[in-house]
Amino acid sequence: MIITPRIFNPKKVIAAQSTRLGGVSIAPYSSMNLGLSVNDNELHVNTNRALFFNSLGIDVNTLSLSTQIHGNEILLAAQAGQHAGYDAQICGEKNIFIAVSIADCTPILIHDEKENVVAAIHAGWKGTVANIVENTFLKMKDSFGSKGENCKAFIGACISKNQFEVNEDVATHFSENLKRYDADKHKFFVDLKAANAEQLIRNNVPVKNIEISDYCTVENNDLFFSHRKENGRTGRMMAVIGLK
Repeated sequence: MIITPRIFNPKKVIAAQSTRLGGVSIAPYSSMNLGLSVNDNELHVNTNRALFFNSLGIDVNTLSLSTQIHGNEILLAAQAGQHAGYDAQICGEKNIFIAVSIADCTPILIHDEKENVVAAIHAGWKGTVANIVENTFLKMKDSFGSKGENCKAFIGACISKNQFEVNEDVATHFSENLKRYDADKHKFFVDLKAANAEQLIRNNVPVKNIEISDYCTVENNDLFFSHRKENGRTGRMMAVIGLK
């Protein structure tokens, strides 16, 4: 199973989010684990990557990947390869595919149809609070002249507002419309999808140009890896986008 965003023009871009299904890894990474940082068998991971990306018509040698740090650094990807320290990538080159790794955090894919530029963003709560989506737009604007009104965006499967339970120290960073307090549990619940959608809208992406996945990595743990649900012993999905 692969999630294919409906919002993008398939004649211009290839975009998808993987699930946990269809690979060769064994428990607790069963089965389509794409992450090399989780102690899975490297041969299994590389086989899974080939299965996933080849099914999309993507050569794994054209991928630009980064070790993510839940930060706010953005890479302007001019060539394929492995990088470190970036939680978002932007690319205006054809046949270079940028991907982010997730297992509860929010993946955001963007295509500027006028300037023909794409972005892939990994937004955990720290990146969301640091406005990584907004900062990615600023870099797209500075580097390529992008404008929000020309963009389409996909917010992928991640932990949902009903499952992202946090303490007050995290909740305090989010506005009232993005969180609720559960008096029985003495916990807050935060909506990361809505928080990142707000940043898209704030940068003039029309609401009609934003597709938000209904899937929750916790509630749909049979389909997705969830770091929280599986107590950290799990695999990683990827969300990828690139220009044809």
